[in-house]
Amino acid sequence: MIQIENVLVSDDVVEAKFVCDLHKCKGGCCEDGDAGAPLEKEEKRLLDEIFEAVKPYLTPEGLAAIERQGKYLYDHEFGWVTPTVNGGVCAYGYRDEKGIIKCGIEQAYYDGKVKWKKPISCHLFPIRIVEAKHATYVNYEPREDMCNPACALGKKLKMPVYQFLKEPIIRKFGEEFYEALEQVAIEYFEAKQK
Repeated sequence: MIQIENVLVSDDVVEAKFVCDLHKCKGGCCEDGDAGAPLEKEEKRLLDEIFEAVKPYLTPEGLAAIERQGKYLYDHEFGWVTPTVNGGVCAYGYRDEKGIIKCGIEQAYYDGKVKWKKPISCHLFPIRIVEAKHATYVNYEPREDMCNPACALGKKLKMPVYQFLKEPIIRKFGEEFYEALEQVAIEYFEAKQK
């Protein structure tokens, strides 16, 4: 476990290799799970603000799910989450011409319609954040079968999880945190080679 202030980072975040391989997993993390994407408190407000700009990127099924369930809902196990279409794909997701699930919020971001990229829980995947009373836990939790291609690609490219997820780690914890994590990783690998 790596400690940076009150954040405890699993060693796997530094040791494990991972690079999403969307052509193989087809964005399965957007539909595989027990609930929609976990949302931080502030993200509910952001969804309310940007919804009209994101609406054109959503499927009729996604819009119907949002109409029935709301832009977000409370799950007793996961807290605030995005709604899903019949317990499957996230209501904000859509399939592209290759069958890959993409995020309507993220596409609106890339098209310059909104300034928020997507929920941080999605951006950080396969890292999961657990907020406890005295610490924040940063765990590496890839999906067993679905993420096998990403683990294989990460090994092939020699890309540690923390490097692959640099942008969302900085987005969540800041530049200084990332630099501290990177320094720990460098020292860890140097010590391992001795």
